[in-house]
Amino acid sequence: MGDVNTLVDVGRDPGVIERIRGTYTGVGKRGVEQVILTHEHFDHAGLLADIREIFHPVVYAHSGLVGVDHILQDGQFLHCGDRMFEVIYTPGHSNDSVCLYCEEEGVLFAGDTPVVVRSADSSYERDFVEALERLCRKRVRAIYFGHGEPVMQDGQALLCASLAKVKEAH
Repeated sequence: MGDVNTLVDVGRDPGVIERIRGTYTGVGKRGVEQVILTHEHFDHAGLLADIREIFHPVVYAHSGLVGVDHILQDGQFLHCGDRMFEVIYTPGHSNDSVCLYCEEEGVLFAGDTPVVVRSADSSYERDFVEALERLCRKRVRAIYFGHGEPVMQDGQALLCASLAKVKEAH
């Protein structure tokens, strides 16, 4: 399939549209060919209608939010850029949360999935604990969050420490 210009979460800031328009995205290619939503909360999906109208991307999400073309399935693989990413269903922040994992690069897009847990908390459901266990089995180097600075090294150690905290509370 090649190189697919992908936007993970559209956010809600209209300024992103001008930033995309000002970015070289390849000869004859649309600035955004596909959108993958990590979940449907407004701060991640609020600009979807505008992005669809301007760039006409194919839209993927784990929910049936208006404007979604394809419902993501746990374990599905998608081209993002020039790499393959695995969709990992991670309920916890919301019932439609997913992470995107690229094995080749060791990169995880986490959205708002609570992959950093600093204190023992028994509020996590079994489905989330199982998803965190799956993430810990991946070779994660870098984690990109829906908010804040990314973790650029030792992502797997951070995930495993979070899992230990979650299990400590159960």
